[in-house]
Amino acid sequence: MLTDAGYTGNAAGVRRAKKSRTAMESPGDSQSSLRSSGRQVNVRVKRCNNPPPGQTKRKATDTEEEEDQSEKKYRKCEKAGCSATYPVCFASASERCAKNGYTSRWYHLSCGEHFCNECFDHYYRSHKDGYETYASWKRVWTSNGKSEPSLKAFMADQQLPYWVQCTKSDCGKWRQLTKDIQLTASLASTYRCGMKFNNVKTEGPDQCCLPEDLRVAEVIDSWWHSMLILPPLFKDSPASPFLTAYYPDCVGMSPSGSTSNLSHAELRAEHCRAIPPQIPGLSPYFQPFYQPNECGKALCVRPDMMELDELYEFPEFSRDPTMYLALRNLILAYWHRDCKEVLTPQKCAPHIIVRGLVRVRCVQEMDRVLHFVTRKGLINTGVLSVKRPLLPERYHNNVIVIGAGASGLAAARQLQNFGMQVVVLEARERIGGRVWDDTSLGGITVGRGAQIVNGCVNNPIALMSEQLNVKMHKLGERCDLFQEGGSATDPAIDKRMDFHFNAILDVVSEWRKDKSQNQDAALGEKIQEVYKTFLQESGIQFSELEEKVLQFHLSNLEYACGSTLDQVSARSWDHNEFFAQFSGDHTLLTGGYSSLLNKLAEGLDIHIKCPVQAIDYSGDAVIVTSSNGTQWTAQKVLVTVPLTLLQKNIIQFNPALPERKLKAIHSLGAGVIEKVALQFPYRFWDSKIQGADYFGHIPPSPDKRGMFSVFYDMDPQGKRSVLMSVITGEAVTSIRDMEDKDVANQCMKVLRELFKEQEVPEPVKYFVTRWSRDVWSQMSYSFVKTGGSGEAYDMIAEDVQGKVFFAGEATNRHFPQTVTGAYLSGVREASKIAAL
Repeated sequence: MLTDAGYTGNAAGVRRAKKSRTAMESPGDSQSSLRSSGRQVNVRVKRCNNPPPGQTKRKATDTEEEEDQSEKKYRKCEKAGCSATYPVCFASASERCAKNGYTSRWYHLSCGEHFCNECFDHYYRSHKDGYETYASWKRVWTSNGKSEPSLKAFMADQQLPYWVQCTKSDCGKWRQLTKDIQLTASLASTYRCGMKFNNVKTEGPDQCCLPEDLRVAEVIDSWWHSMLILPPLFKDSPASPFLTAYYPDCVGMSPSGSTSNLSHAELRAEHCRAIPPQIPGLSPYFQPFYQPNECGKALCVRPDMMELDELYEFPEFSRDPTMYLALRNLILAYWHRDCKEVLTPQKCAPHIIVRGLVRVRCVQEMDRVLHFVTRKGLINTGVLSVKRPLLPERYHNNVIVIGAGASGLAAARQLQNFGMQVVVLEARERIGGRVWDDTSLGGITVGRGAQIVNGCVNNPIALMSEQLNVKMHKLGERCDLFQEGGSATDPAIDKRMDFHFNAILDVVSEWRKDKSQNQDAALGEKIQEVYKTFLQESGIQFSELEEKVLQFHLSNLEYACGSTLDQVSARSWDHNEFFAQFSGDHTLLTGGYSSLLNKLAEGLDIHIKCPVQAIDYSGDAVIVTSSNGTQWTAQKVLVTVPLTLLQKNIIQFNPALPERKLKAIHSLGAGVIEKVALQFPYRFWDSKIQGADYFGHIPPSPDKRGMFSVFYDMDPQGKRSVLMSVITGEAVTSIRDMEDKDVANQCMKVLRELFKEQEVPEPVKYFVTRWSRDVWSQMSYSFVKTGGSGEAYDMIAEDVQGKVFFAGEATNRHFPQTVTGAYLSGVREASKIAAL
């Protein structure tokens, strides 16, 4: 039994053939020695020389003693499955370092990277010269990190040599740097074989012709990663400034390379906060990572945890996700630091700063991770135009997109950037769909459709605005309420009624907790029921003004739903609030959404005035027929038309859509709101409004609710004179048959009541929207009808046979009713199409 070597059982030892022994005993560098590590060796079992009982042990011959000494000169790595038959110590720290000879124990870091027991003692034993170096590192690690420091971690973090790849296009070989050279992103991005480090470069072909270390070829094999003892922890990662509140080793970074000076106690204090770090030069709307104890923020990832779709795509990292998290966090951070340029593996790789052969593996895995997050639309998205496909050829398809609104353009841009052939068919004579900007009122942009961004943090609209240097105006919170007659409403009354209004909705939320879909009721009906019960039980009597203020808040609810409350589901009216929503500032795109959508459309093959009549997906390919009989053929088709057109069967599907999908389509409502915008010769409202971005109109009676309830100042800089107001709820029906001039006159009557103490001039120009009459939309945005469910959005979003896909705000359960939701649904479907 050879207990000192860790072997048990019969005395079986590994004996080298004389030829191999001669080769290994000759002097040579560790690299050439390790290149021999994978060779097969001759093995024979040494006979047991114990004598029978009662007999004297025979004296060993000189030959046997020589063989015993030979075996003690070499020892195999004891890690089961390690391919290094004859390890070499990379550390060379101790004067007694075994190098490629015998040691009582080899410490395994990876297949091809070991250190000897003598170097272990050099750092681990308190009387040895290297102890203070190890102890100093240990203090830093303990102060910044969460994992226990160990000598193996020290060796991996401080002593392993760096590996770097030649950047010459016709080379790309990996080279091991000497221990004294520190790898930086700058060095990694410029390294050439044979590079000298005294500011002189030798780039001759002879250097690149040298063979690559054989250990590099092993790294790509799946088993190599399974033999890795410690996960890679990056130094100087671009993600570091984003993640100062986390323990570095929990998010794929080295505690010894952490820029944070926080102690354990300070870190724990940070963990109790949810304040994103302020990073110079970074948009405050870019917050890609959750902070500790933070939740409910849209398009945010946990830097210390893989998400379900990541685990599905990368199951090999389920046991230890550190390498994946380090790479993903680096990629997301790098992208948000520079979202105006395509992020490639070549840009990311130099920022992978980690010692050892594991850097080779990390760079190899970088391609896969970057392609995945690109396909998911987390990076390389927005209005980027690319020179070469973002995804490998296996992802390429031929796709037809029906509709050039926000969702259709988003999908088409993503798919074309991926490398696919895309054709967009649009029924209107313009792109944009329900985004339609008007500049007829003195040159100022007024959105006939969407123009406000609700919650800018991580919002893709904010991302595209950053890419195009488009400024967004932050909307203030102040909204003074004025009564007809010109009186301003006491803010205390507004606050009180806002409290009661939200209390009513809270009671409705409690009511619906145990209600099934069949027990649903109209939201308006439940609100009235709760309100009457409250008045009866409390004995409170609201004043006439307080009742009117309550009506104002109800009109805002109708604005949010896009419908009268008697059609909206009390059970599911706010179904999307169960998911993380966009937080932060609400902003006005003063230049309109068109500037973003026009950029998305650049370079796309868009056919306008091309209404689609039929989609036949009965064969292997999909055939799309327009109203003039023209046909297009593709492997896949994406339908992005508004919900109303699906409900009215404007497009004929063959075969018919599944019954489940049709039921979902009809369970949603098609909401309508209208707008009126007026240009004036001067800003008559300034003295009264005092710089607010909008002001409210208290309805004189319940039947006037929703008629011009809020007025927006469309020039926040205060130079031009345009007001825009919205028409919601029953008021939409009341103006449906009115002429535009009559609607404008009604609006002027309200304004003159609100500013009765002064002269209100006649408008110079105006317009009134007519979305309910628009042939190709017939709606503004969707809502859940009574008896419906938010699940309908997911059902409409389901593809049919992997050939027909659906996008649009009415397919986005998380973010319906918004341009953001429409855009993200297009990105979602592009990802699905690329994955199939």
